[in-house]
Amino acid sequence: MSNDALPSAAPAGPAVPADIVIAESATLTPILDLARERLDIEAEDLIPYGHTKAKISLSYLKKIADRPDGKLILVTAISPTPAGEGKTTTSVGLADGLARLGKNSMVALREPSMGPVFGIKGGAAGGGYAQVVPMVDINLNFTGDFAAIAAANNLLAALIDNHIHHGNALGIDVRTVTWKRVVDLNDRALRQLVVALGGPLNGYPREDGFDIVVASEVMAIFCLATSVSDLKERLGRIVIGYTRDKKPVTAADLKAHGAMTVILRDALAPNLVQTLEHTPALIHGGPFANIAHGCNSVIATQGALKLADYVVTEAGFGADLGAEKFIDIKCRQSGLRPQAIVVVATVRALKYHGGVALADLKAENVEALGRGMANLRKHLRNVIDVYGLPPVVAINRFPTDTDAEIAALGDLVRSEGAVAVEATHYADGGAGAEELARAVLDAIEAGTADMRFTYADEVPLVAKGEAIATRIYGAASVTFDIKAERKIKELEAAGYGHLPVCMAKTQSSFSTDPTLRGAPTGHNVHVREVRLAAGAGFVVFLTGEIMTMPGLPKIPASDHIDIDDDGVVTGLS
Repeated sequence: MSNDALPSAAPAGPAVPADIVIAESATLTPILDLARERLDIEAEDLIPYGHTKAKISLSYLKKIADRPDGKLILVTAISPTPAGEGKTTTSVGLADGLARLGKNSMVALREPSMGPVFGIKGGAAGGGYAQVVPMVDINLNFTGDFAAIAAANNLLAALIDNHIHHGNALGIDVRTVTWKRVVDLNDRALRQLVVALGGPLNGYPREDGFDIVVASEVMAIFCLATSVSDLKERLGRIVIGYTRDKKPVTAADLKAHGAMTVILRDALAPNLVQTLEHTPALIHGGPFANIAHGCNSVIATQGALKLADYVVTEAGFGADLGAEKFIDIKCRQSGLRPQAIVVVATVRALKYHGGVALADLKAENVEALGRGMANLRKHLRNVIDVYGLPPVVAINRFPTDTDAEIAALGDLVRSEGAVAVEATHYADGGAGAEELARAVLDAIEAGTADMRFTYADEVPLVAKGEAIATRIYGAASVTFDIKAERKIKELEAAGYGHLPVCMAKTQSSFSTDPTLRGAPTGHNVHVREVRLAAGAGFVVFLTGEIMTMPGLPKIPASDHIDIDDDGVVTGLS
């Protein structure tokens, strides 16, 4: 489900069919029956999208707002590698494992973006026998949420240019317009454009560009809003540019936020689907974790906590990116508090961090595993020492893992004061995650969770960035381009210094260099650009070569995706 642009993990041997074959052959419980039998939600409180997916009405979520909350479990991972880790698969397997133990459980995940689906990654709904279904629908247009987000975003873009064309009463300096159009595909040719060519009837020519939908501030707002009124207020706060005397111009100034909210009205209700084992799943929203905050919607997470005793959710990429933003942005704004964190790791990914080439990962190498443990160790120390939460390491086992490697990894994790559990949910479904579920329940029942933020609200923006870089990434220093320093000063002078920082950084390393494996220390984090996301309620620090519009690889996943005359989709896995 993580749409982060790396290939998905497939740890099972040849006996396990392709993901799409498993998903398409599954027998699904009709969504109205699932809602009534598992969640006690009647048909009048649902908005069905066919027989297998539905939205839970916002009015119903208001009715159950006074119910006590269940326990929240966050799934994160080590730093991603080309070998794959299987974080979403583990999230689904854990929810199914909890259900098999008799617990009332749900899973709350992000929606996939079609950019990675057709790009490098392919499908993003879990894998093997730990999937959310209907898999094809979820990976493609689903219930239209992303289309609505794109339309709302692009309406604002159109209104900006229309306002300038008709006299520019607000005095917008066209050179300062920062609002971009979006599309839910990877298309590098759209990164930098000139719009409004062709004469006066077409507007005022200016530089522009496209982002991918999941990088839009509208997506971030959508996932952090708690109600229609909160959504509208946040949309109104969006800063689209500045006047000639450097005053911010907002979406509310353009009278755009009301219409944008209307477009998003239906999308704001969370989507109900199910796992292969009929565990209820809410899938809603989907910002990337390397360029945004990487978590599903607050509305879906809070709703799930009212509907289940145990809710499994995930944050994108590793515990240095998605989990940090889950805690420092999503939890800070919503009041959510996880009771335990599952850190997904694989033997072969740790060997990769230990210096082994991708082609050699199948060979036993306990020594390289020990070297690669530095990466997992740093993530565990962040979870325990910085976030203040109890970790459970899920060893997502592959057929090539040897008993010696599994034993060595278990010993290394225990030496860090954490628990490691072997899991085989990809091949065995929920049954393969029962031991993991028991370990998570034990961690919750121990009552040691004392969630802490990485930094305080009141410290300056630079200090917030330094706290993330030094405490979470192991960096020695943070430097800023001159224009980034200037932007920070402007933002603090304008009253935005209290906002949290969303660090846009490569997912492949603790550093800003994606080639540095393991747990590098002493490096510098250089911030090249600073952007305000006033509606979302955070400030973005861009580092390295992070792009808000990805490109396609030489051989995109779309090459292998097809459909026959009977409507059967192939190649989506």
